[in-house]
Amino acid sequence: MKIGFIGAGKVGFSLGKYFAEHDVHVSGYYSRNLDSSKEAAIFTKSNYYINLEDIVKESDILFLTVTDSSVPQVYSEILKYDIRGKIIAHCSGAMTSEVFSGISQKGAYGCSIHPICAVNSKETGYQDLSQAYFTIEGEEQGKLAALLKRCGNKTEFLSAEYKIAYHCAAVYASNLVIALYEQASTMLKNCGLSQEFSQKAFLPLFEQNCKNIVKKGTKASLTGPVERGDEETLRKHLSILSPKEKVVYKELSKGLLSLAESKNQERNYEGLHNLLEEG
Repeated sequence: MKIGFIGAGKVGFSLGKYFAEHDVHVSGYYSRNLDSSKEAAIFTKSNYYINLEDIVKESDILFLTVTDSSVPQVYSEILKYDIRGKIIAHCSGAMTSEVFSGISQKGAYGCSIHPICAVNSKETGYQDLSQAYFTIEGEEQGKLAALLKRCGNKTEFLSAEYKIAYHCAAVYASNLVIALYEQASTMLKNCGLSQEFSQKAFLPLFEQNCKNIVKKGTKASLTGPVERGDEETLRKHLSILSPKEKVVYKELSKGLLSLAESKNQERNYEGLHNLLEEG
């Protein structure tokens, strides 16, 4: 089964290299930027294509690794050629396979494949994919799951109706965590500590917390003043936060409080409930 990539950015580079490293036949790359497709082809020891028609003809699966907004346009161009029996896939976390309208009439199959992984480098992103979980939505799910299983990845099938909620969950676990870490670093700096110290001091804490969550789950990993029922400390925290910061702190603490009550059912958290509900 030959896999071609239309679009030679970070995701295209990373997936292509990852598949090639697992002995999956990568036919090559097509991009409007010829230099990018040449670079990706060298990186993956595959081919680059000057004409879109050629990569369509020589690939069994086509990954549209372009921006979400570009997927409909690229798909409309692909429809000019014979795509019978081919799988057309995109890697958007938020978009469904429904973007490939009319694909069944062409005798082809549409799907979306999303790695739950932050791909932030063309050169090294493929290394992180070995640990990534994938979701597959759309048609030919079994074939795609078999392909990813061959690479050692765990997959699950996702219904189109849940795609936005799924993507929002990924943002909570990834992007929003970055905002929280940045806020924590800023607070350290405002305590008179150096820029470098403020940016790096929490890394061991952050990494260990992630490891605990993976090993034990969120409830068993919970520590801190909410888990202890330490109303006095939370009140002191709230006293030094801005109004906007208080909103975030309270809402996240309510989530922790729910976990704490499940973990320590004998403990009385009524005081914390009242504090977090105060106007």
